[in-house]
Amino acid sequence: MSQRIRASVTCIMSQRVMNLMTIEALLHYAANALMAVTDEPSLDAAILLAKVLHKPRSYLHAWPEKAVATEEVDRFMRLLANRAAGEPLAYILGKKSFWSVDLLVNSDTLIPRPETELLVETVLKRLGHLKTISLADLGTGSGAIALSLARERPLWKIHAVDLSEKALLIAEKNRARLALDRVTFHKGSWCHALGDNLFHVIVSNPPYIAEGEWPLYAEGLAFEPKAALVSGADGLTAIREIIQTAYTKLHRGGYLFLEHGYQQGEAVRDLFAKTGTYQGVITLRDLSGHERVTFAQLV
Repeated sequence: MSQRIRASVTCIMSQRVMNLMTIEALLHYAANALMAVTDEPSLDAAILLAKVLHKPRSYLHAWPEKAVATEEVDRFMRLLANRAAGEPLAYILGKKSFWSVDLLVNSDTLIPRPETELLVETVLKRLGHLKTISLADLGTGSGAIALSLARERPLWKIHAVDLSEKALLIAEKNRARLALDRVTFHKGSWCHALGDNLFHVIVSNPPYIAEGEWPLYAEGLAFEPKAALVSGADGLTAIREIIQTAYTKLHRGGYLFLEHGYQQGEAVRDLFAKTGTYQGVITLRDLSGHERVTFAQLV
């Protein structure tokens, strides 16, 4: 939505709530305004108002009749207009929780999703018993995977790669906020950014939407970077390149872990098999029962 339309929506909203200055009234109005864009309009409304008031959500329920200052109502209306226009809550708040960390995010990074936590969980279950290993995270975005693993295993040496300089700026801010100095970031494309380093583990949540499928997803993902979501005609361009090059960056017996689309499990297993350099290919399902993570070990 353009800035002009946002401003118009904000103005209309503000005019309608001139006499609705209590917390309860604002929440009721906002929940109705958000019904078309979220399955949890009341929750989104409460999160936005809590942000504006710098209070926990419990405060809103404890003081429903409390009057809200005009300038705070105006700010709330602006945030509400953004959310009503479809902007993700994480971008409006500027942060998103993932695994055990709170991450800064903006429109230069994907919003970390619960499905990707399976990738972190799988790496820890498979290799978490090892005290010191080297690991590379390809396409790190906000740093979600790399920083989550670094928090869990502070002695692991972790390198993270992204082609987007703007995404890396956010990742570096997250590293500083979380004091996880052992994570090193590199600008570049997939394995090519790793130089001469060898790793025990490579992990990636690459783009995996097919170009032809994008119209099906575009509306819901309109605010997120398309380059981090779409990967060629079959959605496998990035995954194919990673599988075909990662073996050159892995120690013998090292592992490659990949997140992929829920209908891509068989194709990803075939890509592993065709290289002739991996063994023990395993695909795991997410909480929705969809094939989501596939990994294999270098022969």
